[in-house]
Amino acid sequence: MPRAVLSVYDKTGVVEFARGLSELGYEIVSTGGTARQLREAGIDVTGVSDVTGFPEIMDGRVKTLHPVIAGGILARRDNKSDMKEIEKQKIEPIDVVAVNLYPFEETIAKPDVTLADALEQIDIGGPTMLREAAKNHPHVTVICDPADYDDALQKLESADVDLEWRRSLAVKVFRHTSGYDSAISHYLSKGAGEFPPDFSVRLQKIQDLRYGENPDQAAAFYRIADTPTSRGVASLVQHHGKELSYNNILDLDGALMCISPFARSQRPACAVIKHTTPCGIAVGDTVLQAYQRALSSDPTSAFGSVIAFTHEVDGDAADTLAELFIECVVAPGFSDAAIERLTTKKNLRILSYPDTVAAYLADRGHLEGNLELRGVPGGALMQTRSDPPWPGEDEGWRVVTKRKPTKDEMRDLRFAWAAIWGVKSNAILLARDDMAIGIGAGQMSRVDAAKLAGFKAQQAGHGPEKGCVLASDAFFPFRDGVDAAAEAGVTAIVEPGGSIRDEEVIAAADEHKLAMVFTGRRLFRH
Repeated sequence: MPRAVLSVYDKTGVVEFARGLSELGYEIVSTGGTARQLREAGIDVTGVSDVTGFPEIMDGRVKTLHPVIAGGILARRDNKSDMKEIEKQKIEPIDVVAVNLYPFEETIAKPDVTLADALEQIDIGGPTMLREAAKNHPHVTVICDPADYDDALQKLESADVDLEWRRSLAVKVFRHTSGYDSAISHYLSKGAGEFPPDFSVRLQKIQDLRYGENPDQAAAFYRIADTPTSRGVASLVQHHGKELSYNNILDLDGALMCISPFARSQRPACAVIKHTTPCGIAVGDTVLQAYQRALSSDPTSAFGSVIAFTHEVDGDAADTLAELFIECVVAPGFSDAAIERLTTKKNLRILSYPDTVAAYLADRGHLEGNLELRGVPGGALMQTRSDPPWPGEDEGWRVVTKRKPTKDEMRDLRFAWAAIWGVKSNAILLARDDMAIGIGAGQMSRVDAAKLAGFKAQQAGHGPEKGCVLASDAFFPFRDGVDAAAEAGVTAIVEPGGSIRDEEVIAAADEHKLAMVFTGRRLFRH
């Protein structure tokens, strides 16, 4: 009689699987709660203790770690020595192993989890049996995913148990146990330094993409398995439109980054994204007004953009959005009227982020300590995530010019400093009345970025005659950036400070009668 060992935490489908194995003539060997559930379902079960001759001890901590189990799984059926040995030791071969593991990741995700709780959810016997069976997959069918039960029954019934299929199950096992060990090591290494000497990341594929940045590049989208599913782009829910492309996903990431400083604001904010950086960003009294103000910064570049909101999109905003060709629109939600209007655009990708993502964007505590990983050929870069600058805060700011900012200038400086967080370096952002009026992004020199921001503002009709403020993501290395800012109608500047020529830069601001504030913090985004 062939023998199957079933020991699962996730009992989805296990009764039906065990019943199917029994009907195929398998003896079912099981442990603890799995055995109890199978018996309650009327399935004959042999307890693992009856097989090993040794009781389960230490509240079930030790039950399958026994030579009778290991030998039955690891014996090579085509190796005479192995088969002679298990016959001598009176060990029965085990042909099927179905095991899934204690919920370690779910346990440590709980806010009140203790070390003792976490340690109890580190499975020992389960990974051991899985690895044994996966190692011996030419002779043993190993299953760690309940989704594979039906396929396994069909193949076992038809005797179509080919090596490639067993190998695919073994690969799934080693990926599963590797990720499980990774989650444990990450958890236990907390407090041992930000950057451990070895670091593994388990990725789960969400979908294949049509192509990458360009049509000659293959691509796929993965989520990081060891982080909560409520985080970032991987948690977005798509309601309508074509499948996301590689570039859409990058732009959506930039969009969430751009609106995150405004997530706690009572007033709606909107960002218009092109090539992962904003060409417009604004706050308004309504979602429609926020969009119209963001769009007015650079309406030409907004063609084919990704647009993000901090508040639910209503029908009025949707009517205006539908007038422009947009790749994606993302918001915490959409009214029925908005969905009805936007879905008339067949290819428009409509996405929402759940409340947990909104909380993540708004709560800096969720950002602290999170690691950001970026691949380069032959290696990877890792850094801690940066907190977004919040528009209502100016802690540590220092006025360095003779003239102090006015109340209105200070309001706009706070907005501009928050808005520039999502702009690619070298970055200059001009702002007036809680909206960006000109953005110079990704330039090789800061003075060129300042000139470009002024040009964009003038091109969009936001000329220098009304005055505006300027944010720079890093210090001005020379006074020429300040001269360009004054020419663009800037009356106040916010920048990190820290240049060896700060005195020269401050003198230029005084010469132009500008107010200048140093924040002491750089906001590079490479």
